[in-house]
This record gives sequence, structure tokens and C-alpha cells, in this order.
Amino acid sequence: MNLKEKITDKIVSASALARKLQEAKAAGSSIVFTNGCFDLLHPGHIRVLAAASEEGDVLVVGLNSDTSVQKLKGKHRPVMDQQSRATMLAALAMVDYVVIFEEETPLELIRQLAPDVLVKGGDYRTAEIVGAQFVSEHGGRTITVPLLEGFSSTSLISKTKK
Repeated sequence: MNLKEKITDKIVSASALARKLQEAKAAGSSIVFTNGCFDLLHPGHIRVLAAASEEGDVLVVGLNSDTSVQKLKGKHRPVMDQQSRATMLAALAMVDYVVIFEEETPLELIRQLAPDVLVKGGDYRTAEIVGAQFVSEHGGRTITVPLLEGFSSTSLISKTKK
């Protein structure tokens, strides 16, 4: 299998991923989930993804679809389409799977995948993190990763416009 196939194989549908994760859990693996728009991949994203990958055996990244990003960030976003963003995430060795979701929040996806650990950047308090209550009620935990100052997709986009 070549590198392009390996990357493509990491981008999966929610239903296919749910089956794969059931098998992984049955084999004793712990599932870690994080999500975001990842409009411009930057060192802050890498920090969260690296920290998330240390929290379990399988790292799943929920990626907001183009439609979802527009609803959240406005009509001029995303800068890169969902397939490009998914491909970049899937190319990272620390990421096991990327799943694109259409909703504004990943709550339904989290319920479907039932991760053991939920990870978000430190700009969220645990009580505000979508899915944290569900994960906790099912014996999991939620972790926040401190932000890397000076990096956000929104600020980087603003800088490039200037």
C-alpha cells in the first residue's frame, strides 16, 4: 500500500468508523476523540493532536464539513475545502481516523462512536465541551490541552488579509 492509499484509508464514514472502533475496543484499545474545523493547520492544532494521541490507543478526529464551518465561522470560511483539510489531518502519523460531520457540533458523532477520552483545546472549560457529559456518563474522561499562544486559524487568516 502506498502513502496516498494509507492517507485515504484513514478518512472514513461515521458508520464504517463505528464498526472499526467496536473491533478496536473489543481488542482492548482505548479510543480518543477530538474535533474541529482545522481550517488552516497550525502548531496549536498539532499540540492538541499530539497531546490527544498520548491519551489512548486510537485517535479519531471529527472534522466539521464545509457547510458546518460556514455556519460557525461565516460565508468566507473555510479557506480550504473539507477534503483538503481531511487529507492533511490523515497525513499526520498521530491521527488514526478522520471523520467528517455535517452538524454544527459533534454530539451525535460522539454518541455514535462512544470514545473513552474526549480532548479539546484549553479555550474550553470541561463543562462547555460538547459531548463531555456523554463521555463521562459512559465511564470516560475529558481533557483540555493548553493553547499555544499566537496561533488560531482566524488570526492567521486575518494576518494574511493584511
